[in-house]
Amino acid sequence: MTDIHNSEQLGAKAPATGGARWIVPAAIFAGVAVLMVIGSAIVQGAASKVNKVALSDAPKPVTVLAARAAMFRASRNYVGTIEPWVEAKVGPQRVSAYVDTVLVRPGATVKRGDVLAILDCRNASATSKAVSMQARAIEAQQAALAHEAERVQGLLHGGFVSPNEAEQKNAQSTAQQAELLATQAKLLGSTLEVDDCVLRAPFDGEVATRSADPGAFVRPGMAIVSLIDRRTLRITADVPEVDFEVVGPGTPVQVHVLSTRAELEARISRRAPAADEATRTVHFELDVPDRDRSIPVGTTAELRIEVGSAAPALQIPLSAAAVRGDKASLFYVDAGLAHLRTLMVLGEIAGQLYLEPKLAAGSLVVGEGRALLQDGDKVDAVAEQAPASPLTAAPGAPPSAAAGG
Repeated sequence: MTDIHNSEQLGAKAPATGGARWIVPAAIFAGVAVLMVIGSAIVQGAASKVNKVALSDAPKPVTVLAARAAMFRASRNYVGTIEPWVEAKVGPQRVSAYVDTVLVRPGATVKRGDVLAILDCRNASATSKAVSMQARAIEAQQAALAHEAERVQGLLHGGFVSPNEAEQKNAQSTAQQAELLATQAKLLGSTLEVDDCVLRAPFDGEVATRSADPGAFVRPGMAIVSLIDRRTLRITADVPEVDFEVVGPGTPVQVHVLSTRAELEARISRRAPAADEATRTVHFELDVPDRDRSIPVGTTAELRIEVGSAAPALQIPLSAAAVRGDKASLFYVDAGLAHLRTLMVLGEIAGQLYLEPKLAAGSLVVGEGRALLQDGDKVDAVAEQAPASPLTAAPGAPPSAAAGG
């Protein structure tokens, strides 16, 4: 009975075991199918993004701008220094002493002969008085010896004294005269030392600096105040020796004063006949009147000298070309292709490059993206606005309207 019962239970469970057997393969098949679909989608997506066109054949993105026609005039730019017409550093030249009084400060206007400072020279004054008294005593002694020598000379004619005694008296009078002259020279030197204790203005001008105050000890050669005369200014500069002919006397110069932003016009007043041995530069100067004394000295001036005459040129931004020496390489676009061109450089100013006009005005010159181009490359050009140049003149404008260097 037990075996029959067990057989009936097994027979009842057999159909359930057979259905479960097909669930696992079905799940695996479904998963594989899903993975294949996903993989196929990924492969197709990746394939659709593959560029089947060669990079060398694809147009390269660049920006372009139109080259301009301009008038260019070469110029030379230099940096000069504004100096006073006359300058003096006032201080003692013969005596060492303490400063007693300084009567002026920077900015003060003085006249010639005005007292600027006084030194404590009591020692020099006492010495001068002593030498003066000594000179008076020697002068009195010399006068007495001269009279005595004259009387002895009279006695010599009467035979009352010997010739030797007369000669001795004359020698004593001459020696005393020499000592008197030496003492008078010493007195002159001590007088100069006393005069050196009162420092006066050597010319009309303005006080530029004050280097010492009362109580300071000064020695010969030390400046207490400096005095300048700037009613006429000297603008000085040095140029390379190759520009010797450019800075000839009488050449007009445009001056920009950095301190006041003033614009001046002047002519070269003088030029050194020789170059500096160390720097091989040539010195030149301009004289500029400044009656109202509005320009400070010791400041910087920018000088510009125009050379030659105005000539037609092609103007492009400096960033649109590679400059090597006196030549510039650029790319211009024609019919969707970039063409390499090398032109002679005439000059450059304010970020603008001036080239020989061997390329038509209005040609599209490559700006950004130029470094990646080769001659004949296809380009995808986008126009950009070129900045206006205030120093550019249209053809036919006067030469002063454009400049370069």
